Amino acid sequence: MSADSFKRAAAEAAVALVQPGMSIGLGTGSTALFATQAIGARLREGSLRDIVAIATSKGVDDLARELGIPLQDDAMPRAVDLTIDGADEVDPDFNLIKGAGGALLREKVVAEASAREVIVVDESKLSPRLGTRFPVPVEVLEFGWQSQAGFLAGLGAEVVPRRKDGQPFRTDQGNLVLDCRFGPIADAHALAARLAGRAGVVEHGLFLGLVHDVIVAGPGGVRHLRRGDP
Repeated sequence: MSADSFKRAAAEAAVALVQPGMSIGLGTGSTALFATQAIGARLREGSLRDIVAIATSKGVDDLARELGIPLQDDAMPRAVDLTIDGADEVDPDFNLIKGAGGALLREKVVAEASAREVIVVDESKLSPRLGTRFPVPVEVLEFGWQSQAGFLAGLGAEVVPRRKDGQPFRTDQGNLVLDCRFGPIADAHALAARLAGRAGVVEHGLFLGLVHDVIVAGPGGVRHLRRGDP
């Protein structure tokens, strides 16, 4: 099976948790997109109804509209029952690095508003410690961004400004992203606190203590891991 097959299997297992009447968060990224497509398919076939969704990026918002998924206002007046999202790296305590798709701010807003955050990944995203395989994306204001790069380097990061098509990458909010390779992070909570306390840092890709379920697909099948399981 291909990596996409594993991603699709994990996403479809998560979509089985979606029930009529729910408010759903739609994640950004290749695995989460499979979940959005599966939700659209269930709506079309009639096995799912009366849901409303909130998209974590403009791209996912556009896709949801194409698929006929009802969306609530971006002001998010309704609480989110269940969010299905992907991750770049997942540690044994269900902490994450997210933001490879550049939607880390909106993804975190929706995650923090969700009663249940479900992460769907293939086995390659599992890691013994955050930072082992992926850099931490840090969204920063364009104003003073080189100052932020210096601050992040002072914390031990190798800092690479993200680019797309030869130009600085911009988030849906118009901000820049600095990809920060720290290596294995000894204390992710302490690092998150340092990043959150810096003016000009809009958001960071450390998602700590937000996840309830991780659904993992690989050659051995699909595993549903729940917070608190032995």
